[in-house]
Formats: sequence, structure tokens, C-alpha cells
Amino acid sequence: MKFPPDTESEKRSAGYGFFLFLFVVFLSFSFTSCSHLMGYSVLLWDLPDYNLQDGDILPVYIKSNISQVYVVGIPGKKYNDKDSKIEIPFWQITVPQSKRKTEKTAERYAEFAHQYARVALDGLPIRSESVNTSKQLYRLRKNEIVKLLYKGAGQAVMAGHHALEGAWMYVLTQDGTKGWCFSYNLRQFETGPGGVAINGQTEEIKEDDPLLDAVLSKHWYPDYYTGMIRSGHIDPESVNPDWGFEAGVDTGTTKFDLMTLHLSWPYKGVSKDAHGGYKFTDIPIVMTIKNENFIVLSYTDSDGKPVDYNFVTIDDDVAALVQAEKDRRTAALEKLRLFGPSFISSNYGQLAFTGDNGFSWNGYSLLVPSIIPRSARGRGTVSIKYFLNKMLAASYDGILTFKFEGVDSEINFLYKMEDNGLRLEDATDAEFDGNELSVRGISPLVLFFAR
Repeated sequence: MKFPPDTESEKRSAGYGFFLFLFVVFLSFSFTSCSHLMGYSVLLWDLPDYNLQDGDILPVYIKSNISQVYVVGIPGKKYNDKDSKIEIPFWQITVPQSKRKTEKTAERYAEFAHQYARVALDGLPIRSESVNTSKQLYRLRKNEIVKLLYKGAGQAVMAGHHALEGAWMYVLTQDGTKGWCFSYNLRQFETGPGGVAINGQTEEIKEDDPLLDAVLSKHWYPDYYTGMIRSGHIDPESVNPDWGFEAGVDTGTTKFDLMTLHLSWPYKGVSKDAHGGYKFTDIPIVMTIKNENFIVLSYTDSDGKPVDYNFVTIDDDVAALVQAEKDRRTAALEKLRLFGPSFISSNYGQLAFTGDNGFSWNGYSLLVPSIIPRSARGRGTVSIKYFLNKMLAASYDGILTFKFEGVDSEINFLYKMEDNGLRLEDATDAEFDGNELSVRGISPLVLFFAR
């Protein structure tokens, strides 16, 4: 005969055992009996092996967070029939709801039931919002298939001044990513029972030129950037991180940006010509690929004159390099100002530097008109825009470029900060190689200003 528990310990043990019994019964019921219906879901992607198409409404019995699947029933089969239930990944159906709510959900997808698309452009982005500047969630591969779920309103995708044809589509990939994709580079088709394509563009888009694909995906810079970067002589006025060439496979816009040339066109594809070059459709550009890091673009202007431009890839952060050079020049001018800011010469007047890159210069009549034009007003702006070659850099601090009010041309002086003052050397007759002063003038005038 069993007696009821007398001690608190025995009572707790008995309570725990009863709870454990109920928990085991619950688990047994939940995972061995699928008769408990969780709800209904809409199938989002065809299951041809079971003759199920997207848009079908399925009963859902079990959710497994471990396997990331739902156990669903196949319509038309009784619950206890053999093979009446299958496992489906979470991404392939909607979240289970009541049958009425699920039918409403199915209505939302009805317009694009059985509608899929093949991706025509490698790297085509799926975005978080129907705006071409929103966050990229995924980059599609060429020939990848996506499911079209529904159309949405969104910002027009521009190619230059023209809006591209197409619409923003909410799509689903085969790894479960959902987001917005503009349809310009999607080739829509429809599937029938068994997942068979019954119309539209379903043939595989040829992918026989991996070098071209690599070239089209890159940003290309003017080749003269590399010389400046290699020498450390970067001119912020002629090196811009936004300049260069972009084919437009991602944005839909082909851009051709240089210092004096800014052009753009809708990107419509590239074809190989008989000479091994690549012609951009409806764009006056032919591209010759020298290697994966060097291309030549032949642009034909409105007068029919072709001009060749060389472009390269650059691993360095061009924007950071340009900013570093700007900071260096600003620091050099500030150092000179703090060194003075005023300097005086018995022969060449008084020179003062201000904090806004300005200067004033009085009493320089002996330099007129041989160096300073008569129209100069004795004030203006000063900058550092040229470099010294290695030999001259050992003897001078740099080159000051004066721009006097009333004068169109610039006036350059080599400068050196010495213990007791500032030494300037006229660079009117000096030789420049690009943005580098390579040879001093013959018998240049040297000016000395005391602090």
C-alpha cells in the first residue's frame, strides 16, 4: 500500500514527477500526432515533385526551429494517407494564419501567381526599399531565378535624364531573401503544373565572357591617376574619386566622367565586334580590354571624331588620398602663417599671410612689371598647388602660388623658411613637368623678408 508523501521533500519530488509526466505527454502529442493544425500558409515557390504551385494554400501542422521547416499537408490527400505530409523550408511558405487571413494573403500574390524571372545582369541588387539608393540586401547572379511576388510603387530609376522602363518588384530568391528589385534587367516567364515554363524568356543567357563580366562590374579611373599616386604628387584639382568610367550594369546608367567631359547614357548591353572590341548598344563608345586592370575607350563625339581614353583600376582609396593631400597643403600654409605672419623687406615691401589663405603685399614696386603685373592690387589668395622634384625639395620648403586681385595669371615663388626670415625665389622662368617644378629658372631673382 502506498501512503501520501509526508515530508516537504517528498511532496516536491511527487510534484516534479507529475510535471515531467505531463511534459512528456505534451511532447508526444505535439511531435507524433500531426492532427493538431497550426494554421494555413500560402506556398511561395513551386514544388513540382508534389505537383504544387505557388499560390496554393496548405495546412500547416508542425514548426521545427531546429530544422527550419514546416510540416504541411498536401491538398486532396487525407491526413492519414501515406505521404500526405511533407517538410517545407520556412522561406517557401508564408507564416501560418487562420484560413480566412491566409486567403487574404493569397489574394495579394494572385496578380503574379506562377510568375518568375531570370536575371539578365550579374550583380543586380535586391534592395530594402523601392529606391535605387536604399540598402542592398543581396546581389543576384546572372541567370539566377527569382519569384515575382507583387509590384510596388517606388522611385523612378534614371539613366541620365530618362527614366528606365520597368517597375519595382518585390521578389523572393531561392535562399529566402526578399526585397525590392527593379524589373529592367529581369526576364519574366510563367510556370505551369509541374514547374514547367510555358511562356516568356526562359532560355539561359549565355555567360561565355568572364573577362567582360569582370570589367563591366568595376569602376575605372583615368590612367594618369596612377602616376600621381606612385609619385605622391596628387593634384586635388585633377584627381576626383567620382571621375572615371562605369559601365552601368548595376545602376542602368553608363557614366563617362572626366575633368572636361561629363556624359551618361542608359545602359542597354554590350556586344563584341569583329575586331575584338566591345560596342555599347546605342552609345558612341567602343571598349578595348587590354587586361582585367586596363581598358581603352574610344569615344566618338558629335562631330564624328573618335578620341581614345585610357582607364585603369586602382586599389587605393582615391578619396582618402585626395583628402590627405588637401590636409598637407592646408598644414603647410598654416605653418607659414604661424611662422610670420608678417615679413618685411627694405627692397620688396611688406608681405603678410592671413588665416583664410589670403595675403597682402605692399611696396613691391621693384617687382613691377617684370614679375608682378601693374594691374595687381596688392592682395589676393595664396595656395600650394605644385611639387618640387627630389633634388629641389632638399633645399626649399615648397612653392607658393600667388593670385593677385586684378590679375588673371598666377605668380609662383619657391620658398624657404629660415631662422631669421622668409626667402622667396622667382619661378617665372622655371620649368614645370606637369605639376612638378623640375628645373629652376636661369639666374632667378631671390627675395628675402625678415620676420
